[in-house]
Amino acid sequence: MFFAGSRYENAGTYNVTTPEGKTVTVTKIPLSTRKPLLGYHRRLEGQRLDLIASYYLKDANGFWQLCNANNSVVPDALASHDLIGIPPKGR
Repeated sequence: MFFAGSRYENAGTYNVTTPEGKTVTVTKIPLSTRKPLLGYHRRLEGQRLDLIASYYLKDANGFWQLCNANNSVVPDALASHDLIGIPPKGR
């Protein structure tokens, strides 16, 4: 369901019943494991997270690791950040 290396790859699921009585399966939101940062990257206008992740983490799909390191669930939440914390390589 999720690509290999995704933060949701091993997150697990659970069932929820909607107000209409339908049961749906949802993915758990993984909790961030805060690690010490290696430093910060000053983000330039228009600079995408996948490019920053590719440069520092050698994994363009590792943008979610930048999100975790910066306490952000979604990448768009980092759009207003001038400084992006860089986590150590690895999950």
